[in-house]
Amino acid sequence: MNKGELVDKVAQKATVTKKQADAVLTAAIEAIMEAVSTGDKVTLVGFGSFEARQRKAREGRNPKTNEKMIIPETKVPAFSAGKLFKEKVAPK
Repeated sequence: MNKGELVDKVAQKATVTKKQADAVLTAAIEAIMEAVSTGDKVTLVGFGSFEARQRKAREGRNPKTNEKMIIPETKVPAFSAGKLFKEKVAPK
């Protein structure tokens, strides 16, 4: 499912126009990205949580030359699925 299909589904379920659904979805995504980029954790109960995690420096290889190189540490966005989401995907 891409963003356009998600907007269509949200508009249908919330009985709003596609334009309104797109505006709300875009605003929600932007708010999550802004919060995570400033170090906050965003938790949506039942769905999951978004946070920034620190990835340690590690050794890698240049695929062209097979030369060893050090990949520096960096922050990466991470998502952890909530209990209800996990149960919906893999019912017991």
